[in-house]
Amino acid sequence: MTRTTVMIAAAALTMAGAARAEVKTQEVEYKQGDTVLKGFLAYDDAAKGKRPGILVVHEWWGQNQHARNAATKLAKAGYVGFALDMFGEGKSTTHPEDAKAFVAEATKDPAVKKARFDAALAELKAQPQVDPERIGVIGYCFGGGVALDMARAGEDLKALATFHGSLARSGEPAKKGTFVPREILVQTGAADPMVPREQVMALEKEMKAAGVKARVITYPGAKHGFTNPDADKAGMPALAYDAKADRKSWDVMLKYMQGVFGK
Repeated sequence: MTRTTVMIAAAALTMAGAARAEVKTQEVEYKQGDTVLKGFLAYDDAAKGKRPGILVVHEWWGQNQHARNAATKLAKAGYVGFALDMFGEGKSTTHPEDAKAFVAEATKDPAVKKARFDAALAELKAQPQVDPERIGVIGYCFGGGVALDMARAGEDLKALATFHGSLARSGEPAKKGTFVPREILVQTGAADPMVPREQVMALEKEMKAAGVKARVITYPGAKHGFTNPDADKAGMPALAYDAKADRKSWDVMLKYMQGVFGK
């Protein structure tokens, strides 16, 4: 067999392996009490062994295509992605007033908010592809605030990253010994009026007091919702998609997760 033939055969095997590797996605129905929640699971069915699971907490729009796309991209990167449902019944909207109402309903009782997050966390840990000891979370907008609040409440999350996330505290500050991630990643827009610099500085101070390293990256000119291609359609001056910031922030997040989970 010639060297050229060997190279062609090797390439064919590589291509065949790539063809077999496929990201599987499925809707997952689970519950918090009597409330039906609808999540979206994504994983590479060709990957061997258990791998880290990453929760995706959606924007105030609800568990929409943006959150599902993030879960799918996480699966392509070697994780199990689970876009959870904080509003119930998989509700989503494109209207700001509806979004405000959904958030108000989901957060009026902190115990319910935590219970819904806990239900999603349990569902992800139960997946056969997932190593339940290696769980992380990413959150967008409203979801960034949820992720931070859950870590403040002591959830066993090894990694936490937010994209244009709400940084204002809704409860007790982070405490040493109960806030599990040793480092968090916060990515925000310099032109985001919904997450002012004062919020960023307050979070940095809070994390320092808790012994947590807060890595903050600010994207010049980026507004709120800079990762969502549909942000401009909302008709809100504070929101705008920024393709460059979107790509860069995703790459930075993946490197952060690799640093935590060693993938």
